[in-house]
Amino acid sequence: MGPLAGLRIVELDAIGPVPMCAMLLADMGADIVRIARAGGQVSYDDVGGSILHRSRTDIVLNLKEPAGRDAALALIEKAEVLIEGLRPGVMERLGLGPDVCLGRQPTLVYGRMTGWGQDGTLSSRAGHDINYIAVAGALAAIGERGRTPIPPLNLVGDYGAGAMMLAVGVLAALTEARRSGIGQVVDAAMSDGTPLLMALFHALRQNGGWNEQRQSNMLDGGVPFYRCYACSDGGYMSVGALEPQFFAELLAGLGLDPADYPQNDVSGHEAMADAFADRFLTRSRDEWTALFEDRDACVYPVLSMSEAVEYRHNRSRKTFVEHAGIIQPAPAPRFSRTQSVIGTATSCTFEDVLARWSAEAN
Repeated sequence: MGPLAGLRIVELDAIGPVPMCAMLLADMGADIVRIARAGGQVSYDDVGGSILHRSRTDIVLNLKEPAGRDAALALIEKAEVLIEGLRPGVMERLGLGPDVCLGRQPTLVYGRMTGWGQDGTLSSRAGHDINYIAVAGALAAIGERGRTPIPPLNLVGDYGAGAMMLAVGVLAALTEARRSGIGQVVDAAMSDGTPLLMALFHALRQNGGWNEQRQSNMLDGGVPFYRCYACSDGGYMSVGALEPQFFAELLAGLGLDPADYPQNDVSGHEAMADAFADRFLTRSRDEWTALFEDRDACVYPVLSMSEAVEYRHNRSRKTFVEHAGIIQPAPAPRFSRTQSVIGTATSCTFEDVLARWSAEAN
């Protein structure tokens, strides 16, 4: 049983950050019922659905019909948390807005996930992860100098600034609601969460420590000892030798004389980068991995997703597990007593869920 065992959550079917947030909470033991849209296909044979929808119970309701809305409200009355990811105003038009839901369940934590937030000039507009991180200043910082910015998958907006901010916000509001007996709305916007993830860089920029040109800074590949290098076989090695002791180990592993490459001599960084690039091209990725195996130099192979599953450290930590025949990431973080457990996504009727939750509440 995970640390959130006994917490009842209603999840309104959505894409992107909402199912990720729900998966995180379900992995930690929350009892989550996902309301799927009537007419939609609930399939557990789909690999993506099996992972993102794991550990939850699905029911199908038509929320546009009074009976479907009333059924949803009956579940919400028994829940402590609701999470949804519809555009602002949609839940209100369905008769499931915060005023209605908190009127039925005064201690409810009403989690709302959007790209632009519940208000603001763009709140009613469409968008996706790439757009939210673009206007937040994150996308412009990612990629090669002089080239088109590269979206970092949807890890920053959807998952870091979205799902995880929603999870933290919901749990914080839940803690307060259990103390005060009063619920509230959690307005989680990816356009808000992304700048928060960039707090360090905003501080550096205002202190003169961050150049807004890509690859001009320490943490964006602007220094030779914090970037990736190609190997002879087309693979890559990641180098993060920021501290002097790790930089010394990097030079030793590459067979370079420290006297020729003072770490903080910016005027010599171009020559240093060329020397590093030339050396890494003399061996394959696996050869470099073996060479740096016993050196604490912050040098590790760049692995594909399929390779990451088999990487020795990940195997030793059981970072990836097989559940229901599907290889998937294990729950994180780890808990010493109340361990997270992956459950299978299942379907159920509204009546069965309501009966179970009603019995547990008595």
